[in-house]
Amino acid sequence: MKTRDRILQTSLQLFNECGEPRITTNHIADEMDISPGNLYYHFRNKDEIIALLFQQFERRMETTLQVPERRVPDMEDMWLYLHLVFETIWEYRFLYRDLDNILGRNKKLRTHFRRILERKMNTATAICQGLVEVGVMNASRENIAALARNIAVVATYWLNFQSIRASAAAPGSDSDHLALGVYQVLSLVGPFLNDEARRLLGQISREYLS
Repeated sequence: MKTRDRILQTSLQLFNECGEPRITTNHIADEMDISPGNLYYHFRNKDEIIALLFQQFERRMETTLQVPERRVPDMEDMWLYLHLVFETIWEYRFLYRDLDNILGRNKKLRTHFRRILERKMNTATAICQGLVEVGVMNASRENIAALARNIAVVATYWLNFQSIRASAAAPGSDSDHLALGVYQVLSLVGPFLNDEARRLLGQISREYLS
């Protein structure tokens, strides 16, 4: 692996484990057993590293938010959409844990993240409209718009919500918290589904609670 790629990989690991504000370029160089000068040859500062990691995250999220083009979305598409969104959030969780600070330092990243939020809502809207079209979901246009916004809100701030809520005695792992996040969003969809789809949703949801 090239040194530049190793820097990105190591930075992502340290940011995720310790939080981006606690990690300096010296920490990254020490973890890699290279000199700070070697790191600065590839990246002038930590913000450049964050910008490249954000590009990786954005490409991953763009792929995740693709809607089926040749068929009407179904319940499995909703489950897969949520699962992949939360999986991507987990992989780049440092962004979500310190979102306001990171986006506040970089207007370009803020603009791009705003586009990602819009894509999250558009994809959720398209899936819900497909479910309505095939009679699986009973929801008005206003219901779907509100549901899409709620899905985006929960997905974006779930990690921080669970981090604050978790007790010191039983904090749980972030992966557990993300499973609960998927379940939480699925529970928002449930009231709008017909009986058969709601039973399928119940089966899917139980997997996230086990």
